[in-house]
Amino acid sequence: MSMFCFQCEQTAKGTGCTVQGVCGKSPEVAALLDLVVYAAKGISQYAHRLAALGAKRDHAADIAVVEALFATVTNVDFDPERLRATLTQLGTVRDHVRRAYEHAAKAAGKPVEKLTGPAGWQPEKDLAGLIRQGQAVGVLAQLDEAGPDVSGLKELILYGLKGTAAYAEHAHVLGKEDPAVFAGFHQHLDFLTRKDPDLDDLLGAALAVGQLNLTVMALLDEANTSAYGVPVPTQVRVTPVKGKAILISGHDLHDLKLLLDQTAGKGINIYTHSEMLPAHAYPELKKYPHLVANFGGAWQDQRKEFKDFPGAFLFTTNCIQQPDPSYKDRVFTTGLVGWPGCTNIGESKDFSAVIAAALKAPGFAADAPEKHITVGFNHRTVMGVADKVIEAVRAGKIRHFFLVGGCDGAKPGRNYYTEFAEKVPVDCVILTLACGKYRFNKREFGHIGGIPRLLDMGQCNDAYSAIKVASALAEAFNCGVNDLPLSLVLSWYEQKAVAILLTLLHLGVRNIRLGPSLPAFVTPAVLNVLVEKFAVKPISTPEADLTAILHK
Repeated sequence: MSMFCFQCEQTAKGTGCTVQGVCGKSPEVAALLDLVVYAAKGISQYAHRLAALGAKRDHAADIAVVEALFATVTNVDFDPERLRATLTQLGTVRDHVRRAYEHAAKAAGKPVEKLTGPAGWQPEKDLAGLIRQGQAVGVLAQLDEAGPDVSGLKELILYGLKGTAAYAEHAHVLGKEDPAVFAGFHQHLDFLTRKDPDLDDLLGAALAVGQLNLTVMALLDEANTSAYGVPVPTQVRVTPVKGKAILISGHDLHDLKLLLDQTAGKGINIYTHSEMLPAHAYPELKKYPHLVANFGGAWQDQRKEFKDFPGAFLFTTNCIQQPDPSYKDRVFTTGLVGWPGCTNIGESKDFSAVIAAALKAPGFAADAPEKHITVGFNHRTVMGVADKVIEAVRAGKIRHFFLVGGCDGAKPGRNYYTEFAEKVPVDCVILTLACGKYRFNKREFGHIGGIPRLLDMGQCNDAYSAIKVASALAEAFNCGVNDLPLSLVLSWYEQKAVAILLTLLHLGVRNIRLGPSLPAFVTPAVLNVLVEKFAVKPISTPEADLTAILHK
């Protein structure tokens, strides 16, 4: 069975996975994920028209579309049976919103549109039938129909929406929603069903997705800080502590809070992994004494590192890899994450099975020598010392700011980011975020006048903090963001990075360096547009890029 997927940076040969996904997904799963996207578009076709009639929104349709898009982000759901259930649910939701639209149109005296394409999809009864449907509507079908430039831009829009959906889901579970955000998802997915968009319309839509993502990141920032307080600079242990252990991975702070509550007093230490590291800086999370440390590095090293973790594992969002047999029986997932053979906790959020697995496992036999790193530089924290930062810039003590961060991955060439950070001159400050920071965040960078040279701003969604800091500095220096002594050197892997890139382009940020390779879905013609309008450029070598930036 063949497949085609090129939504992540590590796609095979830089062009597309055609036999099995580099991420580990099978052709069958790839087809089901394509069908999930197709079904979501069908819901949005009706939901967008329902909203245009001024009718009451269908909240179930709003949530279903967001969750469907998030489920198709790289390294989220690999379980065919779970995807079959998802598709059945999406069919039911689509039928409900279709009836609501038809009723609203008749009530308003408007003609009822006979929608086709995704809106007319009917799910097959069995898994094999669903897989066939997914193969028929996947990326290759769109490439054949629209051509590489149009389809590439459509994929850019879609992948941006997937990343934005991940952030919207995190905000949703904390009770933060915005009807305009859901309307944006439906509008853009409906747009993607059009047969005749031109390149200008598509580029405009891509930038609009960037604007949508900015709104969602602000919503999530408010959700996280309202629930857990404003992050504060915090030293985090990165070596093991004696005792039973659970490692929690992903991005969902709500799941971490629930796990901390359920493990309190049970003699189990909780370790964060990868993008959960920033959790240690939130006052309402760091107050738990059994949140003891961070274990390991970025997501791509988990199969190697998890063999040395003598406890249970809980995956809360994307980043799961195929578990090694040596620890697979101790892996649990929750929410939208799924791997065949691993227990999904489901909506109950009862983590007793995870706790039992941790108590059964040996745990760490002894404390390791202590080592710490510092996290917690939210935009509110950084701007709290803005006067010192501005004074240091004006006095020539800080020459330049570099935002070096993004998604990490296993593809060769990512050592560029380690070397770049190490070669940044000592009179420059490095802002970082997301799991790309694991390339260098355990190195010592020192201080400039009491200001740390390495400021860890948090998760990938905390690109919002970097944007807020840049905007505040631009205002303080009475200039545009592009006139600041600030350069962005970003690594990308999956669709949340695409959403952030589109946000930066929406804001007019220029001269972004992107690597380790450019997206396979961006054709030469589309790349030329991005270069001409925004001066987007691929990374070269650390030495050459630093010279070009600092001596322009």
